[in-house]
Amino acid sequence: MRTETTRCCVVGGGPAGMMAGLLLARQGVEVIVLEKHADFLRDFRGDTVHPSTLELIAELGWIEEFLRLPHTRMSDVTVNLGGKAVTFADFSRLKVRCPYIAFMPQWDVLDFLAGKAEAYPSFRLLRSTEATELITEEGRAVGVLATTAEGPVEVRADLVIAADGRHSTIRASAGLEPVAGSPPMDVLWFHLPRRQDDQVPFFQGGKGALISIDRGEYWQLAYAIPAAAFAGIEEAGLTAFREQIAGLAPVLRDRVELIDSWDRVHQLTVRVDRLPRWHRPGLLCIGDAAHAMSPAGGVGINLAVQDAVATANLLGPVLLRPGVPGEADLAAVQSRRQRAAKVTQAFQLGILRDLYPKDLTDDTTEHVPPIFTAFRALPPLRHLMGRFIGMGVRPEHVSL
Repeated sequence: MRTETTRCCVVGGGPAGMMAGLLLARQGVEVIVLEKHADFLRDFRGDTVHPSTLELIAELGWIEEFLRLPHTRMSDVTVNLGGKAVTFADFSRLKVRCPYIAFMPQWDVLDFLAGKAEAYPSFRLLRSTEATELITEEGRAVGVLATTAEGPVEVRADLVIAADGRHSTIRASAGLEPVAGSPPMDVLWFHLPRRQDDQVPFFQGGKGALISIDRGEYWQLAYAIPAAAFAGIEEAGLTAFREQIAGLAPVLRDRVELIDSWDRVHQLTVRVDRLPRWHRPGLLCIGDAAHAMSPAGGVGINLAVQDAVATANLLGPVLLRPGVPGEADLAAVQSRRQRAAKVTQAFQLGILRDLYPKDLTDDTTEHVPPIFTAFRALPPLRHLMGRFIGMGVRPEHVSL
């Protein structure tokens, strides 16, 4: 078995893991990031880069280069129900350099961060390296075991950061159990071609809810359905499914036949949970490993990135000193970030719940949600929601 030694081992090369590894290496901390895949090319991952994350990239001095990557911009979030449109979030008044959401494939974001991180001599990214088990000695995490194409590897570290997502292997290996909430929906992802003159609302409610993301040559579509309703939709058949999509987006009716197999539809079973305790000696969980978010509001990536920034700000100086981070150091990260996670999840499970149908027969155009009525009657709410979604409960900033 090959053995690697480092100051900090980050498990997971997603937004939280890559940002944490980058910012720690930027401070001079020796860090290894483990990514189980050979590359970042996975479709239907969260790819809304919010103003808070764009501001962080600007603070690092990379925003012009970042925005040269292919992306589309959205300065407000508008919800359509029954032919009526209401702006739910307006980002235009945010006092940041980029007052909009950038839709950018997550693989481009991660490739960009990895490229910046690899410029630092203390950073290493081990691809095709899947962490399988936490190594503990005398009750303290001291590294991880991982598999590679060349055989097993042991990565010894003074701190392990679990950033390996909502189904975290390292979290489970540590015996940390999340408390689950009740998600309001599941999501079915698929693609359809886009034409130059297409006009498709970003969010269209009705029997289900359809979120449409402009990818230039195609629409990336998310059909939000009641939790655990996919079996019923499959039983009703593809013809009925195509009709539901065409009913929500009539302009796409002439191409829904391209959904000719359920293999073209990718189900995301929404999970909303959080850990009561994010750490144990030698181990810290961040991002979805600490608090899995619903897709509602597209806030998951940005909350994970803010976790990573807080982790680097608080633990970077500790890791530059002799010794190992103590329980109080790890608890400080949770103390700073857990309220933001709790409030955001409450927002997703409470305030936004009414925008999504309760069952397959529910139609939100016939039973207009109270939140829709409130935003129509009180336009200033859109600016408050823009700040909440765009910046988060507790925005983080990069330490100089």
